[in-house]
Amino acid sequence: MALSLQQISDRFEIQDLIVSYCYAVDSGEFDALDDCFTPDAVIDYSEMVGVKGSLDEIKKFLKESLGAVKAYLHAVSTTQYTITGDTARTRTAVYNPMQIDDNGQSRVMVFNLWYHHEYIRTEAGWRISSLREQACISENVPDWVKALTQ
Repeated sequence: MALSLQQISDRFEIQDLIVSYCYAVDSGEFDALDDCFTPDAVIDYSEMVGVKGSLDEIKKFLKESLGAVKAYLHAVSTTQYTITGDTARTRTAVYNPMQIDDNGQSRVMVFNLWYHHEYIRTEAGWRISSLREQACISENVPDWVKALTQ
């Protein structure tokens, strides 16, 4: 199937949003998320860390919760796209190792998950209107982190 120039452009713009989200979180520049999401976006981390909320609520959560994390790095790949006019959906594979201090010991826990995004084309370009994380494989996760989803 040949893609039109518009379809190619849409895919690149959406992929840039996914990457911008990851870089904003990994660099701790949470206000940069304002350029990724619609003002009324819903962000659902409930399967991974038990939190769901608005953009402002999630930015506050990230600022408070990631302080215990020494380093983290999102790697995203294999995105599936469904684009219909001015709306779109994606499913993206995510690999996210995180170095934490666990009772004085350095530990690297790894989350492998799926990002499910919904998008709306706005006057400013594509924006994320919804993000839901779906758990897949987790490794070396301490009990206190697992308890967040209980």
